[in-house]
Amino acid sequence: MTVKQTPSLLSRRQFGLLAGAAGLVGTSPLRAAELTFSEAPELAALVGKGSLPPVAERLPKQPLVADFTARKREVGRYGGEIRTLVAKARDLRYLSANAYTRLVGYDEKLDMQPDLAQSVEVEDNRVFTITLREGHRWSDGHPFTIEDFRYWWQDVALNKELSPTGPPEIFVVDGRFPKVDFIDDRRMRFSWEKPNPRFLPALAQPRAMTLFVPAHYLRQFHRKYREKAELDQLVTKAKLKSWAALHNRMDDSYDYSNPELPTLGAWVCKTASPATRYVFERNPYFHRVDPKGQQLPYIGTVVVDIASGSLFAAKANAGDADLLARGLSMNDTPVLKEGEKLNGYKTLLWSYARGSAYAFYPNLNCNDDVWRHLNRDLRYRKALSHAIDRRILNNALLFGLGSEGNNTVLPQSPLYEDKFRTLNAGYDPAKSSALLDDIGLTDKDSLGIRKLPDGRPLEIIVEVDGESADIIDAMQLVTEMWRDVGVKLFVKPQDRTILRQRSFSGLTVMVCSTGLDNAVPTPQMPPFELAPVRQDHYSWPKWGQWFETQGKNGEEPDNVTARRLLNLYRGWLSSSEPEESARIWAEMLQLNAEQLFSIGTVAGELQPIVIKNTMRNVPPKALYSWEPTSLLGIYRIEEFFYGG
Repeated sequence: MTVKQTPSLLSRRQFGLLAGAAGLVGTSPLRAAELTFSEAPELAALVGKGSLPPVAERLPKQPLVADFTARKREVGRYGGEIRTLVAKARDLRYLSANAYTRLVGYDEKLDMQPDLAQSVEVEDNRVFTITLREGHRWSDGHPFTIEDFRYWWQDVALNKELSPTGPPEIFVVDGRFPKVDFIDDRRMRFSWEKPNPRFLPALAQPRAMTLFVPAHYLRQFHRKYREKAELDQLVTKAKLKSWAALHNRMDDSYDYSNPELPTLGAWVCKTASPATRYVFERNPYFHRVDPKGQQLPYIGTVVVDIASGSLFAAKANAGDADLLARGLSMNDTPVLKEGEKLNGYKTLLWSYARGSAYAFYPNLNCNDDVWRHLNRDLRYRKALSHAIDRRILNNALLFGLGSEGNNTVLPQSPLYEDKFRTLNAGYDPAKSSALLDDIGLTDKDSLGIRKLPDGRPLEIIVEVDGESADIIDAMQLVTEMWRDVGVKLFVKPQDRTILRQRSFSGLTVMVCSTGLDNAVPTPQMPPFELAPVRQDHYSWPKWGQWFETQGKNGEEPDNVTARRLLNLYRGWLSSSEPEESARIWAEMLQLNAEQLFSIGTVAGELQPIVIKNTMRNVPPKALYSWEPTSLLGIYRIEEFFYGG
């Protein structure tokens, strides 16, 4: 099968989207057909007992054959378990990100490739035809077909009780939903009148946009398919108020809160909450195989223990984790290195693909009129930036290995320019003081702290996620730097959920957090972090809410540059040409550097990755981030194995 590419489509290297079966990560249907498939011993035993079909019947007719040559992987062997840690049960979702299984997903070069889908045909970024793999099955053995897509679209997304706001905003282009055609059991098509370049990247995210659910399982909780009396009994038993609440509770593939829900991922959750240890076992119907035809994953069991985040480094040091990344930081490296020889593990250091390790976000939508006015004054934001000695932060927290400057893209991105990193980012306390004086903040108290126009001290309450110890350390250093120019910083740790709620409500004055989640973008990735289009951006939560709700809630942007960024983002949404997308990205990056909507400090921190010494197929060096790498996801942890 061949993708029908029109002249306006992006090249494979630029967007990576892939021609039919011939684009299956370097393999082909002929190659798959020539393989003799094999499986893990425990599954072979079940086949021998007659309780499981043979592996050739469990795999799709054209499974995804991993390309080990290009990625320098070894053919592995079966066995063992992976022990890892999370801070709370809700953090099981990070295993969903790490066990990266998507309709289409990024490879290690950040090209997009088919995964669950056999192919995706794209026409002008308007028409997307998805073809599934013949014979693909859910973890319970039920066929995975277009019916799972139809059920989600018609019976979930368009059902007002299950989805009061309708399908996600990403489906709306120029105020209209797509035309959706369910062609046959394996093919469906989304068609818009205008381009929707966000569609495919949304399918490749760490938390992928939903397009399908296991319809055969969820129908039992839907009033359209279940007798009312029977459904009412289930609702009462679950102590819920409606069938919709029950359906939504049972439909949770991301957080693993329902172990009965069939999956397409490499491992199946076997533990119900609440628990302190969660066990995941290999999916006997997983669709990927290695170049010799061995069904993946190699490692059959993943054990996830709940532990305090503050103990992650100590527990790793004691040998209590076989694979651990999230929850560790550069500050933990000395502790991790100490335990390597005794407990048989090693600590890899990967580059964190984030725009800034520590960034300050002045809330331009703050409810307090005085702070709102000050936060919106570019002179003030420049003053705070010039008062930060980024060299000290770099040496103290990143061992001098970081890149000092703004919160922007990294050199690994094709969009990088030096000026984006350096503009308005030089340490110059004299210039900072002059800017604050120019604003009129000349009155000071007896301790040299400037006063706000209403007489209050210029004491910035900077809120932060209380679990982010490294960010709090950075804030303590900046406290002394800002004090030198008459600005007092007060650190206020918060629970992450409460912090976001306060931001959404306009109660925060400033937040300190990490920088751009995706600092290695290509022009075809959405520039949503650079424009006021999302409520979860700490600098403009109400503007983002206004965009997300199509003007129903929040505040319409009333800042000239914010409006320009919004228009540029809309231009990117309507573009199908890579050159135009790149031009838009460049202008948005330039405006963010000029306007300092977030104040970056230093980027390029290293992420410790703890692995057992015998674990193989783990890249010694790689990029790590939430987006676009999905933490460890693009490196295919189902290919990791224990060697000699």
